[in-house]
Amino acid sequence: MEFISPELSRYCEMHTSEESDILKKLNRETHLKIVSPRMLSGHLQGRFLSFISKLKQPSLIVEIGTYTGYSALCLAEGLAQNGKLISIDVNEETSAFARSFIQQTEYAGKIELVIADAQEYLKTIQQPIDLIFIDADKKNYLNYYRLAIEKLKPGGLIIADNVLWSGKITMPESTMDRETQALHEFNKFAQQDNRVENILLPVRDGLMIVRKK
Repeated sequence: MEFISPELSRYCEMHTSEESDILKKLNRETHLKIVSPRMLSGHLQGRFLSFISKLKQPSLIVEIGTYTGYSALCLAEGLAQNGKLISIDVNEETSAFARSFIQQTEYAGKIELVIADAQEYLKTIQQPIDLIFIDADKKNYLNYYRLAIEKLKPGGLIIADNVLWSGKITMPESTMDRETQALHEFNKFAQQDNRVENILLPVRDGLMIVRKK
């Protein structure tokens, strides 16, 4: 969901750096061939992720939720010279689709696609992480956060997508469905966590950005 009008959204995109040709193709092919194409980050959010990554110049990015690889490619644009991005997903079909596009780019050697349960895989990562992007099953956002924050370097970032959940996040708690409730609990936890500073932005479906102190 967009929280601004379609006209304002188009205006923002017109005044934002263009996505690459491969990202345009990936966007188009996702909408033609893959179920639930609205899950793709898209032009504006993708440029935002790229911008943040370029500012951070991370050595290690961990992405929880690959989908078709659009956000992974955007985040990889800011990797340090010898940096690496690990993208974790349980869906073999969409990960294979993502791999077919990633292999066409200069980031093919820097992006590792992993088919695994993200909670279990996170436990195996020993190297400190610079940036973590969470965009997977909503009921486990808080579980991912609790694991990720321990692996994150001081000054490192966690970015979580869909935290406004089409505006349902403002409903009375007694009327929230399971996913909305899980996201609400995640947002509250991040807000109250004295280990971090955070900002929630109404970009696309909501981005929670957390910086570890």
